[in-house]
Amino acid sequence: MTEKLKVLLADDHAIIRDGLKQILADTEDLVVAGEAANGVELMQQVRDRNWDVLVLDISMPGRSGLELLHMLKDEKPELPILVLSMHHEEQYAVRALKAGASGYVTKESDGELLVTAIRRVARGGVYISDKVAELMVRGSRPSNELLPHNLLSDREYEVFNRLVLGRGLTEIGAELSLSVKTISTHKTHILQKMNLTSAADLVRYALAHGLAGPADF
Repeated sequence: MTEKLKVLLADDHAIIRDGLKQILADTEDLVVAGEAANGVELMQQVRDRNWDVLVLDISMPGRSGLELLHMLKDEKPELPILVLSMHHEEQYAVRALKAGASGYVTKESDGELLVTAIRRVARGGVYISDKVAELMVRGSRPSNELLPHNLLSDREYEVFNRLVLGRGLTEIGAELSLSVKTISTHKTHILQKMNLTSAADLVRYALAHGLAGPADF
C-alpha cells in the first residue's frame, strides 16, 4: 500500500481543522498528520518534521499569513504550500503566490476542489484560478499605470483592507497583534503611498477597484 501524503494543517479555528480532517479522511492518499493553531506552533512543526504539503490559513492571529509565508520559504524553501483563505479578492492570491505559495483556494470551495488542489500542490504543481493567473501575467508586464494599492507592502495591504471594512485602529491592532501606534503609522504610510487623505477615500478607492467585499473577513 502506498504511503499517504502527510498534510500539515495550519488554521486557528478548530472547527475548520476538524472539517478538513474529515474531508481528507475519505481519501486514499492524503492524511492530516499535524496541526497548528498559530504561527509559533506552525514554525515548530515545520522545523520538527518533513511534510509533503502545508495547508495554511492566511489570516491566523499574530504574524500574518503573508509574513509566515516568507518565513516558511526561508526555513523550508522546498515545502509546497497551499493557502486556504476567506479572502475572495484576487490581490491576496497574487501576493500569496509571490510570497512562495504554490496554490490558493477559498474556504468556501467544495471538498473535491480542495482535495484536487492539495494533491496538485503536494506533487509539485500549482493551483490557481484563471483570474489569478491572468492578474499574475498582467502584473509581470512593464506598465506605466501601476495602481496605488500595488505599492503597499503585504502588511500595509492587510491594514488597508481592514480600514476599508470599517475596523478601528484598536481592533486592527488586536487582530494583527500590533500596537495601535504601529497601525496608525501603517495608515499614514498607506494614505501617503496612495495619495489619499482619509479612510473614506480608501473606501471609495476600494469600491472603485473591486478590492473589498463583506465576506473578506
